[in-house]
Amino acid sequence: MYENSAELAENKLLVLYVIKSLRQAISKTQLTEIILENNFINYFTLQQYISELETAKFVEYIEKNDKKLITITTKGENVLSIFNDRISPIKRDIIDNYISKTIDSIKKELTIHSDYTIEKNNSFIVDLKALEDETLLIDLKISVPTKKQATSLCNRWKENPSDIYTKIVQVLFSDEN
Repeated sequence: MYENSAELAENKLLVLYVIKSLRQAISKTQLTEIILENNFINYFTLQQYISELETAKFVEYIEKNDKKLITITTKGENVLSIFNDRISPIKRDIIDNYISKTIDSIKKELTIHSDYTIEKNNSFIVDLKALEDETLLIDLKISVPTKKQATSLCNRWKENPSDIYTKIVQVLFSDEN
């Protein structure tokens, strides 16, 4: 029984460690990907741990840029600082390396938004947003006639938002000399 309790504690501390190491709120999906890609905890157990950490007020959800994100609370940080040594150094190193390799794509997911909705006349409204340091850079809504076009715009925006943003700004300011 002790091993299971120790493993349970380490796994919950590991979840807190991941969130704290990112130094920003992340989506539940992103947190799940980080944990699962490193084969630390299975999906269902992880979802239970996240729920228990929220109930214990070690993590909380915040609304940011129309997204529900998880962040560590002061209480969670205090617990982590006290029991940080219970996380295997190997697991900490794996998380640190993973985060350093993927932090840019994680930030991109949090700052780039693309979505579409269907309108009454069966056209689609594509909503493209880009943020930088919580400042809205662009919020563009475009009406397109087909779902295929809507999906294509969303995908192109996600793939290369900075180039598209730069081109839009250049076109808008091209008459100024």
